[in-house]
Amino acid sequence: MGAKASKLSKDDLTSLRQSTYFDRREIQQWHKGFLRDCPSGQLTRQDFVKIYKQFFPFGSPEEFANHLFSVFDKDNSGSVDFREFITVLSTTSRGTLEEKLVWTFQLYDLNHDGFITFDEMLTIVTSIYKMMGSMVKLSDDEATPELRVRKIFKLMDKNEDGYITLDEFREGSRVDPSIISSLNLYDGLV
Repeated sequence: MGAKASKLSKDDLTSLRQSTYFDRREIQQWHKGFLRDCPSGQLTRQDFVKIYKQFFPFGSPEEFANHLFSVFDKDNSGSVDFREFITVLSTTSRGTLEEKLVWTFQLYDLNHDGFITFDEMLTIVTSIYKMMGSMVKLSDDEATPELRVRKIFKLMDKNEDGYITLDEFREGSRVDPSIISSLNLYDGLV
């Protein structure tokens, strides 16, 4: 699909319809827009970051965009093809709560070992705070990335071993409605 950028084959279209929440027409529209922005059929890390800079002109989105790019680039090729792009878009915009939780967990699990450490979460939360800049007013208990991460770890790391498992992440997200609300924020960030 990446090498032949001009038009989706019937097989590609069928496969994407089966693996996403988009219908044929929506996939074709997204593909058309993707090719307009990425004529080679590949979205590079540099272009990805540039797009985020346009959406967050009052913050510094570079770090977050780089972390997010890594989640998009499933095959670690250094670029995002249309299949990778539309799959993430489908999950973040129309996926089930469970799919969104798993996707978000993968974003925070920077080394992909199946656990989120305090430092991994701090890295992502810090990058989000930098990206948002002064656009959002935060409560006192979330005024800094460290305070936010401590609050999340207190809620989620039930056995206090310094790691959040996917199960702890799921459970903590169900207990704290603000986590679910923040998942909806990704709709606009992706």
